[in-house]
Parts: sequence; structure tokens; C-alpha cells
Amino acid sequence: MTASSTPAPVNRLRPRRSCLAVPGSNPRFLEKAQGLPADMVFLDLEDACAPLAKEGARHTVVEALNTGDWTGKTRVVRVNDWTTQWTYRDVITVVEGAGPNLDCIMLPKVQDAQQVVALDVLLTQIEKTMGFEVGRIGIEAQIENAKGLVNVDDIAASSPRLETIVFGPADFMASINMKSLVVGEQPPGYPADAYHYILMRILMAARAHDLQAIDGPYLQIRNVEGYKEVARRAAALGFDGKWVLHPGQVEAANEVFSPSQEDYDHAELILDAYDYCTSEAGGKKGSAMLGDEMIDEASRKMALVVAGKGRAAGMTRTSKFEIPEA
Repeated sequence: MTASSTPAPVNRLRPRRSCLAVPGSNPRFLEKAQGLPADMVFLDLEDACAPLAKEGARHTVVEALNTGDWTGKTRVVRVNDWTTQWTYRDVITVVEGAGPNLDCIMLPKVQDAQQVVALDVLLTQIEKTMGFEVGRIGIEAQIENAKGLVNVDDIAASSPRLETIVFGPADFMASINMKSLVVGEQPPGYPADAYHYILMRILMAARAHDLQAIDGPYLQIRNVEGYKEVARRAAALGFDGKWVLHPGQVEAANEVFSPSQEDYDHAELILDAYDYCTSEAGGKKGSAMLGDEMIDEASRKMALVVAGKGRAAGMTRTSKFEIPEA
């Protein structure tokens, strides 16, 4: 599709239960990632690549995107942040070289809205120059310091390309001098959840602009139970997914950020029941009973969220709505 063609609608709410980080400089890891059941894979040009490897990694990433089989996965590249000398060339090389096989660019260490706007402008220029569909490639903004969190509302409103707000805990902990060296774990001496405000702040900004909210990594990669515990915290708040750094964390993320079969079935039944009760055949009622439960428009909205997560996870319902007897 050329830039002058009518663009197709872009699904900005792609499944992201598990967001797998893969070093862009490691062809073996890039190949292995293609066979893992992660919803999203991001090929990393930032922290996972040493400075001397960054230039070569760009071309390795382009090759992997163009020749690999990424079926069923959201394909993302994390570039370096705007305070470095690498960012513009990361974007140009990757998007010009593999734009049609790329879904999003992740921008780390976002501190204000203008940094997202600058990426949007650069992407548009490349798309127009190359004849790509303008606006198709999305942006993921990573919040990794205090300034970024303070400006997160403006960041969330900065571009129609924006799809997610991502929490980057390691750099964030360093930026506020948090007394812990274990990323994602609670700092000693604080009796409550030290991350609650940060996560809720990101979640509110994301939801206010119909974006997804993604939790960052858990670095103790062999402690799957620890990973699940931290992931459950984010999932309970309403986050859509979490980073995974190791294949062993992928299934854990998919499990935690998917609804249970019981909840998924119940959500689908609520939607069916509400559709029926508001229809002509159902009496055009604004509320109805589903078993012992009263359902209404608010119930429908809550059910849509759970059902949407289940459908995105490929779940199959095991219950069927029966029209109530008159």
C-alpha cells in the first residue's frame, strides 16, 4: 500500500500478555524467539546491545524481521533513547529496511511528549519516502524515570500511533534512589507496595487514552513463582501484560494475564444475556437476571474486558446462553 492509498484500520490493542525481550545482536536468540508462544517479541537495540554491537545489530534485526516466521506475534523493535547518538539511525535503518514486517517501535526513557512526537514525525517521513502506509507502525513509550512519570498524561496523549505505556522498573528505581537492588521486589523497610503509585499512575494515563499498560521485567529469571507473584500484582490492577526475559517466563505471563475459564465463560454469558434482554425479543429491558445475578450496562462493560482478554488468548467458551423461559 502506498502513502496515498486509504489506510486500513490499525489494531492498536494487540494481545500483549507476554512481551519477550530478545537481544538484537544475537541471531540464535532471534531465531529461537520465533518458536516461543509469546504474544509480542521486541528485538532490542538498547540495553541488550553493547555500544560496539549496536550498528551491526540494526542489520541483524532487519534480516530477522524480513526472513523470520513471526506468525501470531506483535513485532516490535526497541531503539535507543533520544539522549543517545544512535536513535535516529536505529529508526531509519530498521524502518526503511523492514517497515512492512514491523508493527511497533518502542522508545525507551521517554521523559516528555515531544520525544514521542519527534519519533512520530520521523516515522511519517520514512513512510512517505518509502511508499509505506502512513501511520501503520505504532509506538510504545517506556516510562523509566521520575520526569517521565510526572509527564505521563501528556505522553499518553502525544500521538495517534501510541499503543502502550510501559513501566521500566530498573532505571526507574535508580532514578528515585529506591533502596533495592532486586528489580521488581519490594525495598526493605517499606511496609506497603512501593510500586503501587507508579503502576496506577501509568495505568490511569493509559486508560484515559485507550492505551494498553505493560509491566516491566522481573530479573530473577529462574524464579518463576516470584515472577508470577509480581505479575499477579500488575494483572490485579488491570495491566494488560508483562515483559519476559527468559523462555521460562512466557507461559507464566500468558497464564497470569489470561482470565480463568470460569471467568471467561461467565463474561460471554453476561454479554449474550445483555444482548438478549435489550433486544425486541427480550423485552427491550435495561437490566435482567442471569441466574441469581442482576446484569446491566455496567455489567456488560466489565464483561467486555474479560471476554476480550479471553478471545485474545484464543480461549474457547464451554458454556452456552439459553433464552430464559417466559
